Amino acid sequence: MSHSQAVIAKQELRVCADPDNLPYSNRKQEGFENKIAALLAKELHAKLSYTWQRQKNGFIRQTLGANRCDVVMGVPYGYERVLSTQPYYWSGYVFVTARNRHLSIASFDDPILRQLKIGLHGIGNDGSNSPPASALAVRGITENIVGYSMWGDTTQKNPQAQVIDAVAKGDIDVAIVWGPIAGYYAKKYGNDLELTLAPHDPKLPDMPFDYEIALGVRKTDQAFAEKLEKILEKQQSHIQNILSTYNVPLI
Repeated sequence: MSHSQAVIAKQELRVCADPDNLPYSNRKQEGFENKIAALLAKELHAKLSYTWQRQKNGFIRQTLGANRCDVVMGVPYGYERVLSTQPYYWSGYVFVTARNRHLSIASFDDPILRQLKIGLHGIGNDGSNSPPASALAVRGITENIVGYSMWGDTTQKNPQAQVIDAVAKGDIDVAIVWGPIAGYYAKKYGNDLELTLAPHDPKLPDMPFDYEIALGVRKTDQAFAEKLEKILEKQQSHIQNILSTYNVPLI
């Protein structure tokens, strides 16, 4: 009996997830990845169980790699550390602006970016810059950037939301944020905020500004991956509904 059949025999879907990372997942299972995991478990007639781990460096090694769980709900398609299923959604970075400002920024070459206060998430504990930060830097737009923490300190609830709130409050003119985060935290502002997908940057041909997102399993779990893929395909419209409920900007 292969390991993947063993997983099914135990009738348990063991998911590795971050305990505090909305809109994706949290301990109360309020994220869209939690909803999709519940859908998978139901289709597999399996009990859903979680291994909670902050999604920082070493996440895959300490979860899938350590055999503590069997599937990660969101990895870039083709991510080399795992076996990824076919993607179940495709999103990108977005420009978030206040609708009543009529800024309609469509690309990083828009000259107005030189005059605006731009909010970005500082990511990576190694200080590695996000694609939007790189695109602005290549154009010499660095003075007017305001950095927001992705992780905040432990007392902060949903630190990722701050950059979106700042646009709504008028503290900054535009935020350039990863789509699912932007969509989720902009939702409560209804029509007051405008989200526009950021196109690829011709000046940075090798840097992706959008990603197809898939499920990740261990490289040895081929049969399990295929099983999950069949469910993703069968439940495609259900999954799209979940994503649109969470306001995920889709390409």
